[in-house]
Amino acid sequence: MGISERRIREKESVRASILATAWDMVKQDGWQSLSIRKIADGIEYSVPVIYDHFENKEAILAEFVDEGFRKLTKKIKLAKARHEDPAEQLKAMAIAYWNFALENKEYYQLMFGVNMMCCDEACEMEDSFDKYIMASIEALIAKSKRSDAKACLKYHTYWSILHGLVSIKIMNISPVGGELNKLVVEDAIEGFIKNLN
Repeated sequence: MGISERRIREKESVRASILATAWDMVKQDGWQSLSIRKIADGIEYSVPVIYDHFENKEAILAEFVDEGFRKLTKKIKLAKARHEDPAEQLKAMAIAYWNFALENKEYYQLMFGVNMMCCDEACEMEDSFDKYIMASIEALIAKSKRSDAKACLKYHTYWSILHGLVSIKIMNISPVGGELNKLVVEDAIEGFIKNLN
């Protein structure tokens, strides 16, 4: 292995270490506690080493936002692929979204600014979960032959239902708990689908 290859590997290793340490800190203390200084202390390097890899803390957060959206999109895509009927796809994608949010609270909080300061970086991805949801909504509208239903409006309604219910659950402001919360999601999506038929 040449010197340049070794340097590239070392640089990739330090970058991976920065992200792993940042993630461990977030899992332990939340996003608000994350700082460049703490990461540097955690990996036992100086602060300038962090800045060699990331412009600022927001660049590190943007890395996690991208990763979170990739993970969510994968879950949505798999849920949709299990069904042919657009109504069943919407139900499956709603449950996949719900499960992702509750199993990956740290990602979800950062991705959507739940219970924290929102990340200013906008996530523009080539393969995003919203296109899978939108396609099923458009298919359901076409199947119902409703000329008054607007796919874009219905997508925002669908996402608002999910995001609102997940936010309530994550922030623990709902008086109900456990399985009842998931039943509320299922009931809300059933109502949404009936409205499209």
